[in-house]
Amino acid sequence: MSAWRRYDSPLLPAFHERFEERWGKGSAPFLDPEVQDQPMPRAQWINIDTGAALAVVPIWADDDAHRTFAMFYLPPAGGIWLLRPGVTGYVESHHLEDIALRNDAFTKAVGHARAFIAGTVDR
Repeated sequence: MSAWRRYDSPLLPAFHERFEERWGKGSAPFLDPEVQDQPMPRAQWINIDTGAALAVVPIWADDDAHRTFAMFYLPPAGGIWLLRPGVTGYVESHHLEDIALRNDAFTKAVGHARAFIAGTVDR
């Protein structure tokens, strides 16, 4: 049985803290729940044996309308790894077509995270 468990509470603060430790203060607005005006699609897991964590979150750079989903892995010893689950880009809007594309991208990224946890990710 896997030690990984889905964690459906708010995003663990360690994702935001470690991201900013590595890439600088203010570099992760997408990980800060206090700057979000709406719920963002996210998924996260923790490994109850090691303390490692994995999250699928939307990220963006200069144009916050064009986003993608990424996986962040927190090793037990510290640090943060950015894992890209293939092409998972979408446009953030309230149009039904864009919402469907976002949901499809999120589903794909979550599937990749589950494969990572199961150890079945193609290398």
